[in-house]
Amino acid sequence: MQIKVDSSVFGQTKWYDYAVRFLFGGLITAVGIIAKKFGPGIGGLFLAFPAIFLASVTLIEKHEKEKKESLGLEGAARGRSAASIGAAGSSMGSIGLFVFAWVVWQFMPSDHAWVVLAGATLSWLTVSVVVWQIRKRT
Repeated sequence: MQIKVDSSVFGQTKWYDYAVRFLFGGLITAVGIIAKKFGPGIGGLFLAFPAIFLASVTLIEKHEKEKKESLGLEGAARGRSAASIGAAGSSMGSIGLFVFAWVVWQFMPSDHAWVVLAGATLSWLTVSVVVWQIRKRT
C-alpha cells in the first residue's frame, strides 16, 4: 500500500459526514465525566482516540462501499476490508502516541517544555514509522 495525499477527497466529503464526526466526538466527550471520577489520565483516553477512531472507520467503510456500488458491484466486503485496514493503522499509530505520552510524562516535570515536546514528537514519529515498517515487512 502506497501512502499518499489525495486532495480530491475534500470535494467528495458531504456535510453530513462532518456531522457524523461531530456527533461521535460530542458523544465521546460527554463520556468525559469519567475524567472527573478517575482523573485526567484515564479520561483523556476516552476523549481523544475513540472519538476520532469511530468516526473515521465508519466513514471509510461507507465511502469504499459507495465507490464499489457506483460501479455496479457489491461493496460491503470492500468497505469492511478498508475499515479493518484503517483500524490496523490506528492501532499502530496508538503505539507511537503511547510513547509520546510516556516521554512527556517522564520528562516534562524536569525539563523545558519545548525540548520535551520536540523529543516526544520525534519519538512518536520514529516509533510509528518503525512499527509501520515492521508491519509492512511481515
